[in-house]
Amino acid sequence: MGTLDLGLVSLESYDSLIEADARQEILSAAESLKGLRVVHVNATPKGGGVAEILHSLVPMMRGLDIDARWWTLEADERFFAVTKRLHNGLQGKMTSLCREDIECYWLHNERAASAIELAFGSPDILVIHDPQVMAVPAFLRNGTRTVWHCHIDLTTPAEDFQARLLPLTQYYARCLVSMPEYAAAGLPLERTVAFPPAIDPFTAKNRDLPLEEARARLVGLGIDCRRPLVTQVSRFDPWKDPWGVVDAYRLAKKHVPALQLALVGALTAVDDPEGLEVWQSVCSYAGDDPDIHIYPEPEVGGDEPTVNAFQTASNVVIQKSIREGFGLTVTEAMWKGTPVIGGDCGGIRLQIEDGVNGYLVSSAVECAERIVDLLDDPHRARVMGVAARESVRRRFLLPRLLLDYLRLFQQIVAGQFRQPETRAGTEARALTALLAGPSNGEAAGHGHRTLRSGARGRRGKRSPPRAA
Repeated sequence: MGTLDLGLVSLESYDSLIEADARQEILSAAESLKGLRVVHVNATPKGGGVAEILHSLVPMMRGLDIDARWWTLEADERFFAVTKRLHNGLQGKMTSLCREDIECYWLHNERAASAIELAFGSPDILVIHDPQVMAVPAFLRNGTRTVWHCHIDLTTPAEDFQARLLPLTQYYARCLVSMPEYAAAGLPLERTVAFPPAIDPFTAKNRDLPLEEARARLVGLGIDCRRPLVTQVSRFDPWKDPWGVVDAYRLAKKHVPALQLALVGALTAVDDPEGLEVWQSVCSYAGDDPDIHIYPEPEVGGDEPTVNAFQTASNVVIQKSIREGFGLTVTEAMWKGTPVIGGDCGGIRLQIEDGVNGYLVSSAVECAERIVDLLDDPHRARVMGVAARESVRRRFLLPRLLLDYLRLFQQIVAGQFRQPETRAGTEARALTALLAGPSNGEAAGHGHRTLRSGARGRRGKRSPPRAA
């Protein structure tokens, strides 16, 4: 894909949402960083929270006279099948990789490093997002200072993946995670900082949408807005537990017979090859229930105003994840004042104070009970929605994320975090052997030997990283 051509956005657009002292700190920090060359690198330009963040964050940085760019990977289906397993392994799922998989991963990262150097020379700071392009700095020869921003849940990584992938953090001046709890035992805690992501309140997905307009959109998609509706907006991904959402709906429907369910998640993310299979499985699981509406189409789940309409007009939004790096769909619904029921995991815990601005649940039964509670008590639902929107305003809007990044850049520029010495060429190739090294008692050198993972990573006893 290469470099994305983005414009710039003025901070003034967000003045009504920024406290005066935070605005002044942003302007002061930006002045000290004027002209700084920053390149963000990730796997795909659309689909998922990282791409959405960068679509807004990079223009905001450019509006402050920081020379921010965004570069995305060109890769094939096999690469994304491999990196999806890397993602799953880091989140604790039983999975496996053979030597050829590792070589595919390594080759794409090597090519990416060459393309980045060709396009940008030696930027001041290179921000690498998530594990797909985590190995890029191993091949850089220009001494660029690098940051790894990991957006996934690292609380219980599978041991083999923890041992083989997290050593790549040796190439980074700084590692970022969404929560201190994500500091797995392989991260360099002295170089790791935690700050959560954020949403842009002025995108088509998040700007205020009149309720009648939202309902009109849903009616056009077959929803009966005279009846209660619960919705989950997310990728068709096992970690999002769409089957559990169907179970919760069926249990709640026994008490609320008119209940409808919408599962909204466009199959647009090229780095998520499991999506089609999960969607087909969920359709089969839902059966022929006319009140279950499943939307995989890009013109629905990939259309920001339509997603906005679902989050605005639903009586309850669900995000019943079993692992969640943060859960921006939770943030989005909370910003709209809609009560949210979230899985009791990862970044959802950071956003929802159980019983105050939403509910946390650990099973379909609990989820169903909370759906019924909210539908039976509209006043409670409204109070929770108001508290939810205020929580997002204070903690999870884009200017706060921008300020966190600017503070980090200031520290790096000031030399508080030195860039580790970069290996390249044959030494980087040696790291391939480390990643595909002996596993399950097998000796190195067997061409098709598989590296497997499944046991949860052992948590170290070290203190978690400080929050930014």
